[in-house]
Amino acid sequence: MKPVEGVRFGFGYDIHRLEPNRKMMLGGVRIPSKLGLLGHSDADVLIHAICDALLGSAALGDIGTHFPNTNKRYKDISSLKLLSHVGVLLKRKKFSVVNIDSTVVLEEPRIGKFVQVMRKRISSALKIASNCVSVKATTNEGLGHLGRGGGCAAFAVVSVRPFVE
Repeated sequence: MKPVEGVRFGFGYDIHRLEPNRKMMLGGVRIPSKLGLLGHSDADVLIHAICDALLGSAALGDIGTHFPNTNKRYKDISSLKLLSHVGVLLKRKKFSVVNIDSTVVLEEPRIGKFVQVMRKRISSALKIASNCVSVKATTNEGLGHLGRGGGCAAFAVVSVRPFVE
């Protein structure tokens, strides 16, 4: 069977609990906060959602398959390193990233002033232009666990296309 050509899409989602004594990393940027995200790696929900979306777009599984939380090698690793590796996997499958659109759901701290740096770090890790990366932020309007400040979630949608060398 011949592979499908043209633009492909992927969707990613991640969520982590907020805890004291943890750094808050979002989009590869350390965000000043009294609470940080709990996870095996640096728990960067934004990067994890983008990784899952990219892997899904190329039918390469998910972040847990490639970087299992049972492997000590990934303990406290920078999620930007994981994203760079995902970029290499896509290139091996002959896909290039067209666009990334993402949303972070977090009550506080407000992250709007960090968005441009996040876009640059994400684009740099994937070796794409920063105008191909969108990062938005919203709150959960006080509703549910996220709305009470108990965690942070991120959603990402990506498009990729095949390339010929």
